[in-house]
Amino acid sequence: MISLTDEMREHIDNALPNRKPCLLVTASAQGYPGVGYRGSMMVFDDEHLAYWKRPSGGAREHVLENPHVAVFFRDPETRVGWRFFGDVQVFEDGPTREGIWERTVQPERDRDPEKQGSAVLIRVDRILAINQDVVQDREVAGA
Repeated sequence: MISLTDEMREHIDNALPNRKPCLLVTASAQGYPGVGYRGSMMVFDDEHLAYWKRPSGGAREHVLENPHVAVFFRDPETRVGWRFFGDVQVFEDGPTREGIWERTVQPERDRDPEKQGSAVLIRVDRILAINQDVVQDREVAGA
């Protein structure tokens, strides 16, 4: 079972204002990697991360071709960090898209004033600490 913690929520939801945005790692269907900062990354609920994807850039195409992603967060000052692994769902409309938009940090909303982007929900299946120790694993727990 995956249960994102209050500590994870505090760090990730405040990553952009704290100048420590998360990195999203994707791969195309052919296996070509992609990596980029996601200032809008948030803990959506106990089992999901989410972010707002503006309409430009290749990450959207990658996640549509290959839903497997990794998210990396690290705060070098506190030495706290995690690697999250999971699969994405992209929402072009509907209540999930609206919910993610409403919780997206204002600087990211300002970069998409016409709200043309997509909401991306990541079902977290595994969490590793920075040292590679397993923190939580959906498969190990049998969920």
